[in-house]
Amino acid sequence: MNLVKVKRALVSVTDKTGVVDFCRTLSEEFGVEIVSTGGTAAVLAEAGVPVRPIDDLTGFPEMMDGRVKTLHPKVHGGLLARRDVPAHMAAAEEHGIGMIDLVVVNLYAFEATITKEGVTEADAIENIDIGGPSMLRSAAKNFESVTVVTNPAAYDSILVEMRANDGSTLPETRRACATEVFRLTSAYDSAIWFYLSGYKKTPFPAEARFRLEKVQDLRYGENPHQQASFYRFMDAKEHTLARAEQVQGKELSYNNILDTDAAWTAVREFTDGPACVIVKHMNPCGTAIDDDLVAAYRRAHAADSISAYGGVMAFNRTVPAEIIEAISENKQFVEVMIAPDYTPEALELLSAKPNLRVLKTGGVRPVGGHYESRAVEGGMLVQTSDTVVEDPATFTVATKRQPSAEEMEQLLFAWRVCKSVKSNAILLARDFVSVGVGAGQMNRVNSARIAVEAAGEKTVGAVCASDAFMPFADSLEVVAAAGVTAVIQPGGSIRDEEVIAKADELGVAMVFTGHRHFRH
Repeated sequence: MNLVKVKRALVSVTDKTGVVDFCRTLSEEFGVEIVSTGGTAAVLAEAGVPVRPIDDLTGFPEMMDGRVKTLHPKVHGGLLARRDVPAHMAAAEEHGIGMIDLVVVNLYAFEATITKEGVTEADAIENIDIGGPSMLRSAAKNFESVTVVTNPAAYDSILVEMRANDGSTLPETRRACATEVFRLTSAYDSAIWFYLSGYKKTPFPAEARFRLEKVQDLRYGENPHQQASFYRFMDAKEHTLARAEQVQGKELSYNNILDTDAAWTAVREFTDGPACVIVKHMNPCGTAIDDDLVAAYRRAHAADSISAYGGVMAFNRTVPAEIIEAISENKQFVEVMIAPDYTPEALELLSAKPNLRVLKTGGVRPVGGHYESRAVEGGMLVQTSDTVVEDPATFTVATKRQPSAEEMEQLLFAWRVCKSVKSNAILLARDFVSVGVGAGQMNRVNSARIAVEAAGEKTVGAVCASDAFMPFADSLEVVAAAGVTAVIQPGGSIRDEEVIAKADELGVAMVFTGHRHFRH
């Protein structure tokens, strides 16, 4: 066992949490010499911890506003010298270089600096740490002999290990610490590169690096024979699924996460009133808005109660106890529920369903404002999120018959819901409820047939949304024959005139939006 006794420690930290107690213990209990820099040395000295200033070790003063203080052979020689190589030790003795056995360093808060409102590039550059990463890398490279600590949370475990080993650390600990260093410095350099390359101004740079942190391992992927984990982007915004708090329930599965993302994205389309979306296999099988959230749930569930069983449910308002009671009355099995918050009474009722996964986001972010990514074999697709701010005033009525004011309100509702349905998408709506959904078919007319069949008699007086243009009049004929009175679609087909003529013949009002919403 390669034990290395800690005799000298170099301490230079931005985050001074726990550093005084840690260094005091090193000094008093283990007799470790503490060498420190600038602000850290001042904090230790003020607390009465014996500390040797870095300029006393190097023979050079800290200079250039602190830019140069640890970049010196007496620091890096003491870190990099191999104790098992006589030539290294002879060179160290010749040049008066003492060994450094422990490095305690965390870095200038560059990422925190660049997130501040009004930060200048000059401020950002001054918060690029040079000496810190250099010391960390030197110490980590020589982990056979040097222990390197970057996180205050590790102080206690290092002390416990030293107590158990006569002031020494174990090789496996030093290796693990070194591995963490290279993770940290890699992430730190990436953050600087992203900032200086102007990535915020250039959405798709020539080279992209994704910074992810593991949220949890999953039991399996889409199928039991596939392994899976859930990661979130390091800069994921608040109120997103990735930042949601799981209040109760079993662990989320791979498919749960996909369905919950679809539900949470869909319900956030509605900002001006309570809404409920129920998703099954990443498609909204029931969507409704109402002045009352409980009523919105009841209507969304009634839209397709068969598909709603075992689905994922999303709300855009705080969930009251009455909704949990309504779910029980419906004998509905729910896999996941996601909402900004829950009343205490709702949480108490939910606790009686311990397997139900309950997520709380703490708020509702507007849809979009981020990037979407999807892996393909050997590569990655990246796009901006689908966040067209559509003004109905820019829509055009293509037919002779204008939609009534009531039809127009229903069309706008259907258009928002249709955006969340897999292409080819046909969505039928009536009274602000999705009554028929045709999703993911290889041709649009089959989606229309499925939507009509799902809606049944509710098709009479309903409106229809199509996520992309109707390439032929056949889809229009299917929904019109079932009782649809108005259609909203992007327009833009080479056969638009043919489709418009058929709509005029059938007395169906047709609105063109100018934007499509494919969702593959």
